[in-house]
Amino acid sequence: MPRVARKKSEEAIYHVMSRSISEVDLFLCDEDKDHYLALLKRYKEKFYCKVYGYILMSNHVHIFINPCGADISSFMLCLNTAYVAYFNKKYDRHGHLFQGRFASTIVDNDTYALKLSAYIHNNAKDLPGYTDKEESYRYSSYGVYTGYRKDVDEIVDTEFILGLLSQDKRRAQQKYRAFVESMKGVSIIEEVGENIAEAYTSNEYRGEKSYVVRSRAPGEIVQMIERMLGEKIIEKLRAKYRRETSQIRAFVTYILRVLCGYTYKMICKYIGNMSMSGISRLTNEGFRLLKEQIIYQNVFNSLIQVQG
Repeated sequence: MPRVARKKSEEAIYHVMSRSISEVDLFLCDEDKDHYLALLKRYKEKFYCKVYGYILMSNHVHIFINPCGADISSFMLCLNTAYVAYFNKKYDRHGHLFQGRFASTIVDNDTYALKLSAYIHNNAKDLPGYTDKEESYRYSSYGVYTGYRKDVDEIVDTEFILGLLSQDKRRAQQKYRAFVESMKGVSIIEEVGENIAEAYTSNEYRGEKSYVVRSRAPGEIVQMIERMLGEKIIEKLRAKYRRETSQIRAFVTYILRVLCGYTYKMICKYIGNMSMSGISRLTNEGFRLLKEQIIYQNVFNSLIQVQG
């Protein structure tokens, strides 16, 4: 039977769940969970996404994510593939770790977003020792939402959900904790009653869901970068083995991947004279340059188009 096409939208935010195959857990120790979070942070930054919530359980993961226009399948493929490579190498195993495709649901309104966040964070109640202490679970974003701990992993963006409750952060944290408590035992498929939602959600503010336009034509992107940097790029982009052009090649390759939605194969064809492994290395180098050099940060910020 053919697989059902996944529902996607440039403006959508998603609830994503990945589950392990039945005979093995995803995480066998805290080190595994730490590594998964490090990967989540890496690909969140690399794809320029926002993570609104997460929890790591023994055999599955919940992620509440705004891809900001990025392809959710590409994001999850990179994240899960990288984790499987780590897991299989560490435990000297081969083959699949995740149970088929990840599951995803589009979150299409603020009430559902608030309820979903509470559902994800309440998962910790099923872990030994964390019943009624859910916010103390290290591998959940709940503690960050309530102010119980700092976001040392620098992964979660709490502004959207807390902004639904109050513009005052401390008050929003208090209301959020109360809301999550009130949602214990409520099925994710049930609707939150209007009276419950109104008791916690202020009417004067709504968090803005934004996305980044990622369907720009490569030629258009290259021309914009040329204007901003004041130099011709296309020749340097396609020049082979020239050290002085390596940085700009790396940066533009990363941009083609992130803002044009190009696969490694498509980038190979556009640039020429490069293997897919070479393109992969260039993309990673471009991401490093973006994080470390202000000139590329300024160019990137000028290229992205955020829409409400």
